[in-house]
Amino acid sequence: MAFNGTWEIDRNENYEKFMEAMGINIVKRKLGAHDNLKIVIQQDGNKFTVKESSNFRSIEIEFTLGVSFEYSLADGTVLTGSWNIEGNKLAGTFTRKDNGKSLLAFREIIGDELVQTYIYEGVEAKRIFKR
Repeated sequence: MAFNGTWEIDRNENYEKFMEAMGINIVKRKLGAHDNLKIVIQQDGNKFTVKESSNFRSIEIEFTLGVSFEYSLADGTVLTGSWNIEGNKLAGTFTRKDNGKSLLAFREIIGDELVQTYIYEGVEAKRIFKR
């Protein structure tokens, strides 16, 4: 699948506003906007392995499409939810464990870029990656 590969952050759109809506303090927002995130995605059928490495942490996430799992954001926010395929994009629906609010996430290939879109409390942000 087209998602496979190593992706490095190129730019953000509205990411600091999104982090603010998530309740992340200003210091962490400034650091998060410049985290040098690199993502390695490998797909084997319905199973995905995603390795994320940044200035702050390195983690490996394994998930199966449609199966709920728990995930912790870099700021410590814990989410539960799942990824599914919708057309040509990965669509994630997650719920924060601390307040029960929903976070939507999408990953899609547009041209030669991986575009991650996040929506929380009406605030939308994008993180754009290049191979």
